[in-house]
Amino acid sequence: MLAAPEKMRVAMNVTSPIHIVGGGMAGSEAAWAAANMGVPVVLHEMRPLRGTEAHQTGQLAELVCSNSFRSDNDETNAVGLLHWEMRQAGSIMMEAAAGAAVPAGGALAVDRERFSAAVTERLMAHPLITVERGEVAGLPLAGWDSVVIATGPLTSPALAQAIRDKTGETSLAFFDAIAPIVYADSVDTEKAWFQSRYDKGETAAERTAYLNCPLDRAQYDTFIDALLAAPKTEFRDWEKNTPYFEGCLPIEVMAERGRETLRYGPLKLVGLINPHQPAAKPHAVVRLRRDNALGTLYNIVGFQTKMKHGAQAEVFALIPGLEQARYARLGGIHRNTFLNSPACSTARCG
Repeated sequence: MLAAPEKMRVAMNVTSPIHIVGGGMAGSEAAWAAANMGVPVVLHEMRPLRGTEAHQTGQLAELVCSNSFRSDNDETNAVGLLHWEMRQAGSIMMEAAAGAAVPAGGALAVDRERFSAAVTERLMAHPLITVERGEVAGLPLAGWDSVVIATGPLTSPALAQAIRDKTGETSLAFFDAIAPIVYADSVDTEKAWFQSRYDKGETAAERTAYLNCPLDRAQYDTFIDALLAAPKTEFRDWEKNTPYFEGCLPIEVMAERGRETLRYGPLKLVGLINPHQPAAKPHAVVRLRRDNALGTLYNIVGFQTKMKHGAQAEVFALIPGLEQARYARLGGIHRNTFLNSPACSTARCG
């Protein structure tokens, strides 16, 4: 008797596999969905044989930037509702996130290593999924009947050029940035405190999921001055006109748009009370979100940066609570490749 996936495969008359290029979150989710419909899949991932500027492992669905999937409230938030819909559809991302979740108030955040390890393990064990390591340097090879290109923002140069040639687009890239990760035991909790905004969460761990570092007006101004004056990564000539991703701007770029911009962005003071000085309202608050299950690592929320590494520790030391901070990873900036979908019509790209 045929197993359920095999019955589905025969019913759909699938005789050749779907080739999915890219083992990030999109490619991994697509592979999982297709295989669970009984369709054989060959998932192509170039790492670890060929690395990127931002990845650190060869795991599938590695989280490069944030470890947060944002709000998990499916009643009042559109992102949370999307999470609910993905769970109903059997999403491997949501399944892995549940097993790797770390306290994050009302958000869904994960231990990034446990998350990618769980996705990798499930995909590698699926009988209809074959993971092939190695770079796909051009557009689909002859004999590939069904293809999904899901290489993501860190596509290899050769494949990015092939896509560029196919689409006719001359600007497929923008810059993205990565926030620093701090060792929790190096944060001064005589100045910082644990609290989620508005004490969100069903458990004490959720309600105290973030570390908060307060700045008064003078400290904020000193920090902004140092941030703007710090040496930054210089772009090469061919990169200078590449735009930033507006949803993940470097903090210094935000500060250049106005001295108060950060106070109304990642440093906004809402839903927080400093227990060390409950009567004194901070001018701004720097927040750190738990980055691993053990609670030994915290990332500085919204602090993606293009400051040179030597300057980062000096500038961040101006933040109360981070004077002696030690960093598991400093911030950085890298070039992402995205298809300009609105400009790429079916007629041009199909």
